[in-house]
Amino acid sequence: MIDPVEAFKKHTASESIPMPTVIPGSTPIYQKATETGNRALWVVFVIMLLSSLAFYIMAFRVPVQKRLFHILTAFITTFATLSYYAMAVGDGVGQNKILIKHTEKHFPDTYDTIYREVYWARYVDWSVTTPLLLLDLCFLAGLSGASMLVAVVADIIMILTGLFAAFQVDEAPKWGWYAMACIAYLVVVYQLAINGRETAKAKDNKTATFFAAIGGFTFLLWTIYPIIWGIADGSRNIDVNAEIIAYAVLDILAKPVFGFWLLFTHDNFASTASIDGFWAHGLGKEGTLRVGDDDEGA
Repeated sequence: MIDPVEAFKKHTASESIPMPTVIPGSTPIYQKATETGNRALWVVFVIMLLSSLAFYIMAFRVPVQKRLFHILTAFITTFATLSYYAMAVGDGVGQNKILIKHTEKHFPDTYDTIYREVYWARYVDWSVTTPLLLLDLCFLAGLSGASMLVAVVADIIMILTGLFAAFQVDEAPKWGWYAMACIAYLVVVYQLAINGRETAKAKDNKTATFFAAIGGFTFLLWTIYPIIWGIADGSRNIDVNAEIIAYAVLDILAKPVFGFWLLFTHDNFASTASIDGFWAHGLGKEGTLRVGDDDEGA
């Protein structure tokens, strides 16, 4: 006769959940650029370098009084050249360690460890080049000094908060930094799209039309940057190679293409900005500091 208690024990033992022989998440995952991404960095480096040389040549072909936009634009691609060289040779790259927790009902929690490359040189580049680019737009529109200052400071805040988000390992603080960056971006848009458009209209129709076109082009590109960040560093839905190529295309459009468009069009304006005084001639005798001169009649 079969004992029902023993039969029940054998039945439950046969249906018990087996313990895993391999612990998930034990092998780190490395998300890094391959030869494809590295080649893209070198290509953009060359484009930025050649663009910089072209802008400097264009600057020397006009009087110093009319070089404001040339110098600003040349500095933009110069800093971008340094940034892309640093990224291409591996000097502007760090790693962000991310732990992803997996919770199972019948097993202990497990973790995936992800090491993703973060190109911090890109943020250094943006923290310098985007304020210079904004100055190009501000001077084109004739924006006030107060509005320029607000736009530039908001832009720097946008870049720094993006950098903090890129290295943040916890999801909630990361997206908190991201939200702050987006708010700062809206401040920049307001200063240029609203205040800048009004001041450009007060100059002349040609300047207003050109500012609306190149400003709209710039902010369309700038709106795509945080989208790329969200699916790359933010949620890691695309690999590092795709991230590099996406940013490379945006940087080429936002810097060399923007620069050539600005300089070729603005140089054809009859009312091209001309700056004298300190910009063109330095400090005159009246503005210098005199040390060691005896007062007359002393």
